[in-house]
Amino acid sequence: KDTSGLMLVAKNDFTHEKLASMISEKQVERHYLALVDGVIKNDSGTIDVPIGRDVHNRQKMAATDVNSKDAVTHFHVLERFDNNTLLECILETGRTHQIRVHLSYIGYPVNNDPLYGRGKATLFGQMLHSKSIKFIHPRTGKELYFEVDVPKEFQDRLDSLRNS
Repeated sequence: KDTSGLMLVAKNDFTHEKLASMISEKQVERHYLALVDGVIKNDSGTIDVPIGRDVHNRQKMAATDVNSKDAVTHFHVLERFDNNTLLECILETGRTHQIRVHLSYIGYPVNNDPLYGRGKATLFGQMLHSKSIKFIHPRTGKELYFEVDVPKEFQDRLDSLRNS
């Protein structure tokens, strides 16, 4: 929800089960772009913190070791601005809200994220974009790769940061 870009959808139970298995076995490569609040000093990093349901708000997930599952997000800095950083994030696991939770946990929430950051709900949503996905087709065995550019609203935000 409120994340732009690609989404993997299964048309039947067979495909759903195969894709879920491929994701859990780390055979699906997913790359995201995230514009975060704050300037990250390290050029890259790995966030290896388990995620579970937030005990105070059932709509949120949280970085916790209580009733949680392993979660690993790799990131590298693409561009730094005065008060923001553009990251590429690579998911090793696939937990609900994983990137949003992990980046907020390290003190750099996704820009305009009303749930985990400092943002308010807008028509566009948070600055998180599912950029590319690569996987083996469950039936044909053919490698598939899809990539999509950021939407206009995301690009406009980046352009305004570059011109300020």
